[in-house]
Amino acid sequence: MTDFNQQVIEEFRANGGRVGGRVGGRVGGRVGGRVGGRFEGAPLVLLTTVGARTGRSRTDPAVYLRDGERILVFASDAGAATHPAWYHNVLAEPRVTVELGAETFAARAVPLEGEERERMYARQAALEPAFAAYQEQTERVIPVVALYPERERLRAFGDELARIHDHLRGELARLRAGEASAGDDLRTHCLAFCEALTFHHSGEDRVAFPHLERLFPELKEALDRLREEHAVLARLVEELRAASDPATLDRVAAEMEAHFAYEEERLVPVLNSLKEVPWAVR
Repeated sequence: MTDFNQQVIEEFRANGGRVGGRVGGRVGGRVGGRVGGRFEGAPLVLLTTVGARTGRSRTDPAVYLRDGERILVFASDAGAATHPAWYHNVLAEPRVTVELGAETFAARAVPLEGEERERMYARQAALEPAFAAYQEQTERVIPVVALYPERERLRAFGDELARIHDHLRGELARLRAGEASAGDDLRTHCLAFCEALTFHHSGEDRVAFPHLERLFPELKEALDRLREEHAVLARLVEELRAASDPATLDRVAAEMEAHFAYEEERLVPVLNSLKEVPWAVR
């Protein structure tokens, strides 16, 4: 493990999953550029794998992208000619440990293939152009690995929903406070927030809400209201994509907070009452 990785890991754990300060390095195997500069506030996880050759645990920081309830990580190693060690480890042993914010949980690592890999890498490259550059400078196809949380974590799905909401609240608060620097960096962070909120709501509309409606018909009125609020937020998100101005951020914040508060009031107790979440990806 490099001194840089160790510095990032220590700072991540000391600050509840956030990394700042002036540290150098690379993203996607050796983590990002200048974490305290262009990559300050980048979404990072700590990924602990079992060494394919050594059998010893190894922890690496990695930039991640949420896709519904799964987490995607990218074995870019800044466009190096070979895959990072952690990628070989997950091929040999897909059971991994993930640290996300202040939370630690077990997950199953599955490399994406074909069109799905192309689509997800393109999405990440659009959000963070450095990833497009990494792919251009290497002949290998940079792997995209999906991390699926283990079943035990998903059983308290109401609490997990609240944690997702808190993450989105925090990202929007940072934007409103101007913690993402001005210009292109602010634009990039706005687009990342919009993508995350859109993925969360589309997953609820397509999978979670129809299933809950079948299990609990009495929730239909509440779920219909939540769907309508999704549509309102979707229109505001499109405005935010077009122009990342403070007034639009304020409107998104107000609508999102009211929506999250109502959803948590109505759905968290119901979700936590389920012994297992049948729609969750295993």
